[in-house]
Amino acid sequence: MSADPASPERILAPAVARASAVLDLLARSGRPATLAELARALQLPKSSLHGLCATLEHLNLITRLDGGQMTLGPHVMMWANAFMARLDITQEFFASWDDMRVLPEETITLSVRDGAEVVYIACRNGQHPLGLRFHAGMRLPAVYTATGLAMLSTLPDASVRKLLDGLPGGWPVPLTDHGLRDTAAVIDELRRIRQRRYSTDREWVREGMYCYGAPVFDSHHPEAVAGVAVSIRSLEANPALEERAGQAIRKLADRLSERLGAWRRP
Repeated sequence: MSADPASPERILAPAVARASAVLDLLARSGRPATLAELARALQLPKSSLHGLCATLEHLNLITRLDGGQMTLGPHVMMWANAFMARLDITQEFFASWDDMRVLPEETITLSVRDGAEVVYIACRNGQHPLGLRFHAGMRLPAVYTATGLAMLSTLPDASVRKLLDGLPGGWPVPLTDHGLRDTAAVIDELRRIRQRRYSTDREWVREGMYCYGAPVFDSHHPEAVAGVAVSIRSLEANPALEERAGQAIRKLADRLSERLGAWRRP
């Protein structure tokens, strides 16, 4: 029987394997890490890890924060976008929404989570003005966005607490006078999201704008790999429309999850 291709003896470039391990660890942890934390977790000497991280930083694969902690860098997004493009997920995102014929004139967005922020990778701004135009590459605090909260709802509460309580810059600066103001409020909101199966942003990103989001899964991870949302003007919101928007975005998320090979979620 031949050896497993992923087994250690088949790794011909150990430095590449170590670099991959660093990126994997930063991606899984969902928070910045110091060199010492990486060394302990990966059981590597700090001396060799220092040079490896410096190279990854030079290549924009990791970003070093002011306090010396490291997180995933912007170049990773290029790979993520290439992966999403290969699956035509962004095109399917738009096509599936159009096919559903629910709230066709409203703004829709597709985003991924980078730690405590969301990064928008596909957006179609609707015909109804919201006072805000989304665009690919735009970043916002996850705790204020429908897609961010939808993705956070797929993490254990302990992981959410660790992520939010460990933010180096403290709690994200509020975008409006509304929104969640501490970790306890987020945990409570995430429990409500899990029950109704879609998230809400009630003027937390922009005055006069409500958003409804849902998480997207793939076949490999228990946590969401992306989030989708639809935005409407708050003056048009009513219980019936909110339920319609929430169920529609949930249906869209399920379609994209199936496209990525995920089992149907309860």
